[in-house]
Amino acid sequence: MQASFLRLLPLRSMSRVWGSLMEVEVPVFMRPAVYKAWARAFHSNLQEPALPLEEYPSLQAFFIRSLKEGSRPIDPDPNCLVSPVDGKVLRLGQLRGPGTMIEQVKGFSYPVSSLLGATSSLHDATEEDISGEQTEQNVPESSNAKSWWRVSVASPKLRDRTLLSPKRGIFYCVLYLHPGDYHRVHSPVDWSIFKRRHFSGNLFPTNERAVRTIRNLYVENERVVLEGQWKEGFVAIAAVGATNVGSIKLLIEPELRTNNPGSMALHSQSYDERVYEPEGTGMMVKK
Repeated sequence: MQASFLRLLPLRSMSRVWGSLMEVEVPVFMRPAVYKAWARAFHSNLQEPALPLEEYPSLQAFFIRSLKEGSRPIDPDPNCLVSPVDGKVLRLGQLRGPGTMIEQVKGFSYPVSSLLGATSSLHDATEEDISGEQTEQNVPESSNAKSWWRVSVASPKLRDRTLLSPKRGIFYCVLYLHPGDYHRVHSPVDWSIFKRRHFSGNLFPTNERAVRTIRNLYVENERVVLEGQWKEGFVAIAAVGATNVGSIKLLIEPELRTNNPGSMALHSQSYDERVYEPEGTGMMVKK
């Protein structure tokens, strides 16, 4: 019922209007009060922003604020992948092939190939990883799993201090960003980004209720997928948009525009792809 109702709403247009309001400059004397009210509503940590509250000209600037140096220590171990976002771990598991289904909630699943795109290099990567069985782990809602934990999000090792030896395979991890969370996305490891895919889709909410009621939510929503390789194999990051958070910006490709008013919400499997030059080497980024 909720999904049918949401499909009737102009969520993409509403998100663009909200984005414009977020960019309105806030008078300097009002900024601390406005941002403290936001922090109370969404449980943001006001001890972590890199700048004084008065120096964020708009809610948008505060929303994508940077953090103080050292707020998120980066594990220097070259074999450890750090979480790319400051979010809550919802699900993690092992992929056994491009047709592997990732469970959204009990009864709702979606194929990883639909999330990443039909031309994803995951098809080739999984052919090289034949042994083992698919596993999946749900993280309880009561868990306070934060992004600075040692969690692998790509092949081939899921590092855990309780394991005697690393587990081989290709793994995935689904992380949710609450509105009050730090909203920048970082490189989980030293790697080369070969391709970018932009799926122009819907902008359904991604909160707990929406996840329970909207089938194929992450496949339906607008998203940007980065794909490439690190020293151990395949890596992909999918940044999924949501209601009022339809703008996904890439520092390595500033000209990319998402939730464009000139584009419609296309079929979830249609996408625009860019191959980063030089082909085969791509864009190298550091952890």
